[in-house]
Amino acid sequence: MEDSTKHIHISDYDYNLPEERIAKHPKAVRDHSKLLVYDKGKISHTLFSDVTSFLPEDSLIIFNNTKVIQARLHFRKETGALIEIFCLEPWQPKSYECIFSQKERCEWLCLIGNRKKWKEGILSRKLTADGKSLTLSAERVGVSDNSDIIRFSWDDENVTFSEILSLVGELPIPPYLNRATEESDKRDYQTVYSKIDGSVAAPTAGLHFTEHVLAQIDARHIERNEITLHVGAGTFKPVKTESIEDHEMHSEYIFVPLQTIDALMRHNGECTCVGTTSVRTIESLYYIGLNMINHPDISEEGLKVEQWQPYAGTASVSEMDALKAIRDYMVRHQLQALHTSTQIIIAPGYRYHFVKRLITNFHMPKSTLLLLVSAFIGEDWRKVYQYALDNDFRFLSYGDSSILIP
Repeated sequence: MEDSTKHIHISDYDYNLPEERIAKHPKAVRDHSKLLVYDKGKISHTLFSDVTSFLPEDSLIIFNNTKVIQARLHFRKETGALIEIFCLEPWQPKSYECIFSQKERCEWLCLIGNRKKWKEGILSRKLTADGKSLTLSAERVGVSDNSDIIRFSWDDENVTFSEILSLVGELPIPPYLNRATEESDKRDYQTVYSKIDGSVAAPTAGLHFTEHVLAQIDARHIERNEITLHVGAGTFKPVKTESIEDHEMHSEYIFVPLQTIDALMRHNGECTCVGTTSVRTIESLYYIGLNMINHPDISEEGLKVEQWQPYAGTASVSEMDALKAIRDYMVRHQLQALHTSTQIIIAPGYRYHFVKRLITNFHMPKSTLLLLVSAFIGEDWRKVYQYALDNDFRFLSYGDSSILIP
């Protein structure tokens, strides 16, 4: 199966998306967006506020509770050149929790806008925190994976980096919106249940949920559970190679609480996932469990799911055994949550282990997200997308939603 998946041509996952169908702003009321319903081959639509009627009572639904950070920082050189620094992921300290509480200095892996104008030297800008003036500086100190390592420093030992971002950072809305970030995006580009700082892009399937819809979920005795996958800039990375074998999938940090493992075990390893990020996290658990069974003393860092691991032969381990291995490992190591990363690519040829229903938006042509959807509902993805185009659905991050039930 590995070879046939690797040789998939991304050009087979293309469709015509007119610019005017890309939603520039969300609906005024989140759950008034359209909901396409794909149920075992049948397609219809309604409003997102009706989504709970397609979820079985007493089932399990899993959300990604990551929170988008104001990751873009702007500096102006003495020459007048504007330099943008886009914080991608922590470098030193490596922990998201630690780096946001860091004082005086920290290092991030970053993308640099207008990089050719910043060959050397230290950039600085003035800002005010709690009525006091301070200077924020940025210095390039290295390179890793084609990204720059930037050391930020500031001359106030009482101010955290989280406060720095909230004061002068800009929310990084998707580049395909082709507009500047607006004040309303600070609210609109976060889910109502976002909690854990770290993403540079929102898990957008969750943007449709309101407190009203969450209350409906509770009323149907559907168990709500949360994981964290911090969405990286790689989520916007187009597949530029003809064969997906040559496409390097981005790696993302994941955080899975013990209670999520327990919830999956209570529900016989079956769940509804909100968004492709939740899917990638939950499906990665099978291979994490497999790694633990094969290597009982493996470190958390060693648990990383590699891009092609799901396609390397057939595993005879059951889903429940994989979950049990994770639970036993966490209890043995006294872990309340599992911290690791995943590079998993889900494409046609992949066999889903835990996800039985998927709530997701409409994705870019020739994207890995479209491959994930195709792996879930097969060639019917074409019918789904054509139906959405024919019925005036809005596309991408601020667009409408779908629930897919194979």
